Amino acid sequence: MKIKESFVKNVAILTISGNMMGGPETTVLHDKVKSLIKDGIKSVVIDLKGVKWLNSSGLGVLMSCFGSLSSAGGKLKLANIAEKIQSILMITKMIEFFETFESVDRAVGSFEQEG
Repeated sequence: MKIKESFVKNVAILTISGNMMGGPETTVLHDKVKSLIKDGIKSVVIDLKGVKWLNSSGLGVLMSCFGSLSSAGGKLKLANIAEKIQSILMITKMIEFFETFESVDRAVGSFEQEG
C-alpha cells in the first residue's frame, strides 16, 4: 500500500494505492492522519481510487482515522470508492460513519460548502 499526500487549500488529500490488508503499512495511514492533526490540518479526504480490496484491518484503520479526526474536531471524507469496497462498508454498516463522494473534487468542495 502506498500513500501520496497533496493539498487543496486547507484540505489534505491522501491518495491510497494497493490493498488495505492490515500489517505495518496500513498503520502508516493512521500515523499520517495523526501527523496532519498535529500540524493543524483537520479536513482530510482519503482517495480510495487505487484500492481494490480491504479487509477488517483496513476497515479498522479507516475507523481509527475517522475517530482521531473527530476527536480533534475535524472531518474525514472518502472519495472514489470501488463498488466492492462500497459493498463492504454497507454490509458492515460503517457507511453510516463516512461521507462518501464520487470524486476528490466533490469531497474537497463539500468542505468549502460547510464554511
